[in-house]
Amino acid sequence: MKNLRKIAAGAIAAVLAFSMAACGSSTASNSSDSASTGKSVKVNEKSAKATSLADFGTMDDLVKAAEEEGALNVIALPHDWSNYGEVIETFKKKYPKIKVTELNPNASSKEELDAAKTNKGTDAAPDVFDVGQQIAATSTDAFAPYKVQAWDKIPDENKDANGAYYADYTGIMSIGWNKDKYGDISKLEDLLDPKFAGTVALNGKPAEAGAAFNGYLMINQLAGGDINNLQPGLDFFKKLKDAGNLTTVDVTNGTIDSGQTGVVMDWTYNQASYKKELKSKGVNWEYKTFPKAQVVSYYNQAINVDAPHPAAARLWEEYLYSAEAQNLWFKGGANPVLLSSMKEDGTVDQDTLKDAITIEGKPVSYTNDDATRITEWLQNNWDKTIGN
Repeated sequence: MKNLRKIAAGAIAAVLAFSMAACGSSTASNSSDSASTGKSVKVNEKSAKATSLADFGTMDDLVKAAEEEGALNVIALPHDWSNYGEVIETFKKKYPKIKVTELNPNASSKEELDAAKTNKGTDAAPDVFDVGQQIAATSTDAFAPYKVQAWDKIPDENKDANGAYYADYTGIMSIGWNKDKYGDISKLEDLLDPKFAGTVALNGKPAEAGAAFNGYLMINQLAGGDINNLQPGLDFFKKLKDAGNLTTVDVTNGTIDSGQTGVVMDWTYNQASYKKELKSKGVNWEYKTFPKAQVVSYYNQAINVDAPHPAAARLWEEYLYSAEAQNLWFKGGANPVLLSSMKEDGTVDQDTLKDAITIEGKPVSYTNDDATRITEWLQNNWDKTIGN
């Protein structure tokens, strides 16, 4: 699993705790370097100004325009994040005339935008983005409005009205653990059991890492707090520390494999990745969410306003909002934004749905202003209570 949760404390309030879509691939290149690495490119203005499929004509016309460009640059798409590896491979098989280049391993959402600025006007710029909500909401000038065919199925609260960006998928914050070793976890107080000595981990520090930030909010909800009352969560983590159960070790595959972090708070799609990897090693990794503490955080798709391959960028978005791609995200442990509509129209993958953890009722969510306020509170209170 890539290490994508870390971000400087001073920056997290600006870019939001959950806007850290990182990326990784075997064909990746660093497009956020200080100097452009690409060649100058001339784009088709008609494709660059298209705001819907109708501007191309038919889907066949869009495919033809994208194949004439022959390339697509994606960024911040790790293969083990929400099953992006299979998503990308399926697109490549579907459109073999389009070469997909995967840019910049370990980029944050902000770095995706930086890569576009650095490589503007060249064939090395990213065509599309996958970014957190705050970066999306404050970067609309960097995006080319485009409404996919499934636009009306995307809930209004999950999209920019003008088509600048739109939610793609979310994880649900969850607790994962080695079930063979520890048995069941049914309630928050179970984590105070001495059997968990030194092994309960947030995925980073809450004021510095997206998964840890949202993990804190989950625990805070379970402890009786909410996004406006953050103290119950801190009080519980103090109890965990005093009991000797809390560890501040950075979570990696290695720490999970070794048992150093035997209980981990993380997104369901990361837990799904841990479970898949550990299964091959004979470890039964279990994870669960809690109905009253289902913290969610949608990532968002957007097209670079200066995309070097604007038709391919739009074809990519059409593909992502097809039932095929949405089901692949679902398979990877994420809740795709079209999940409700796919349940209604019968296009959801039933095998995945059988075992999937999905959002129940109203999830815990927050605004950009909430995130900034919560981050500042954590900066002021976490270290002095829990330590570095």
